[in-house]
Amino acid sequence: MNLPSRLRTYLLALATAACCLPALAAEHLVVGSKRFTESYILGDIIARSAQSAGAEANHRPGLGGTAVLLEALKTGSVDLYPEYIGTIEKEILKLPAGSPPETLQRELEKIGLAYGVPLGFSNSYALAMRTDQATQLSLRTLSDLRAHPALHIAVSQEFLGREDGWPGLSARYQLPQKPTGIDHGVAYEALANRRIDVTDIYTTDSKIAELGLTVLRDDAGYFPRYDAVLLYRLDLPTRAPAAWKALAALEGRIDTARMIAMNAQAELRGRAFADIAADFVQGREAAAAASATRAGVRERLFGPDLGRLTREHLTLVVVSVLVAVLIGVPLGALAAAYRRLSHGILGVVGLLQTIPALALLAALIPLLGRIGTEPAIVALSLYALLPIVRNTATGLEQVPIGLKQAGVALGMRRAQRWRHVDLPLAFPVILAGIKTSAVLTVGTATIAAFIGAGGYGERIAQGLALNDGAALLAGAIPSAVLAVLTQLVFEVGERWARGSRRS
Repeated sequence: MNLPSRLRTYLLALATAACCLPALAAEHLVVGSKRFTESYILGDIIARSAQSAGAEANHRPGLGGTAVLLEALKTGSVDLYPEYIGTIEKEILKLPAGSPPETLQRELEKIGLAYGVPLGFSNSYALAMRTDQATQLSLRTLSDLRAHPALHIAVSQEFLGREDGWPGLSARYQLPQKPTGIDHGVAYEALANRRIDVTDIYTTDSKIAELGLTVLRDDAGYFPRYDAVLLYRLDLPTRAPAAWKALAALEGRIDTARMIAMNAQAELRGRAFADIAADFVQGREAAAAASATRAGVRERLFGPDLGRLTREHLTLVVVSVLVAVLIGVPLGALAAAYRRLSHGILGVVGLLQTIPALALLAALIPLLGRIGTEPAIVALSLYALLPIVRNTATGLEQVPIGLKQAGVALGMRRAQRWRHVDLPLAFPVILAGIKTSAVLTVGTATIAAFIGAGGYGERIAQGLALNDGAALLAGAIPSAVLAVLTQLVFEVGERWARGSRRS
């Protein structure tokens, strides 16, 4: 078939454009970070560096600890995040300290990962205490702690359980103390206020010098090197070559002094992580930051992210409670109809309440193959079940037997009687259970920020990381207001239900 030359030219151009579309499409990657200052800053630097190469790079900050981020990497929810050689070696791969890089890479490849791009500094774990107390007790090394079993040691939850943390450290040094858990963001304040005596620190923390702390020397050489690197999915360099080239250019650009200075800008002068990262990527010195002060509660509360966080939090609460209602009401009805099943149903639903929220969220990531809203809604729905199931069963059991028999006498089938007699009479009790569930879910939903689901928990997580009371209140206050509003909405609904029942 002969086509006009103009049409042939048009079709050829169209085919050429179609072939080029994949090449022209922007590269996309998701950057994760842990829930402490340095990781927030590095996550923003990585994302902005990729964006400078034209990539669409999203930063999901404060995603819990190593376990959460590792699962996010494996499932593809995150493409890379800043990590440390010692953590890869001991916590992720369970290898002996000082294992060759080739061994680390070989073992990581087995799970589809790799590491690279040493950033130029090492951030080791250490134990620190007030200098006056260290001098008084002649404490200079970790071995010296053995002679002082009464010291109150409090360490971060992750350090308390990780392979290269307290279990191995106490065994190596034969330490008699039994430490308690404390959030890293508030540990320095607790140390300064003499509520604790010793805590774990990162050697690039800015508050070590500010508070004049003594870092106890690791005289037995327990801690491995914690050189900062990028831990990434194996296909990332080939899938996003332009972005990877920009990320590879970060190698060696952040020395220890620069990292401590950036941490200090966030922790001591209250600068936003994004602003610190922007200065670094654009090659600016943060001279103007010297006079910066932390924003107050009012500025944080009505910040530009309030609308987005409210939408995310409302979505989590509304969808989770609706799912819980769809599951919980039938389960409660089943428990009321069949007494032999009642204890089992209520026992299983009650057992879900005992699972720590962050543990449940972390467990759902590999099951659902992603982080973010979906696993958060599943977890919140499970937590919301108990009041709904219990109140549904109770409400249906309290329906007078005479009214049930009256429905049967009127010729109603069981389903009809349940719909027209049992359920309307039990509705106020069921609604009270849904109200309890909704109010509790408003507060529980703040934990969803630790797996990238957003909501008011983002502000709370950053406040904990920075020990910033204003940020904590900016997340807690709208959550409390939303809980009160939820309570009021359901009270109006309960009054309406009582009025309808009387009429």
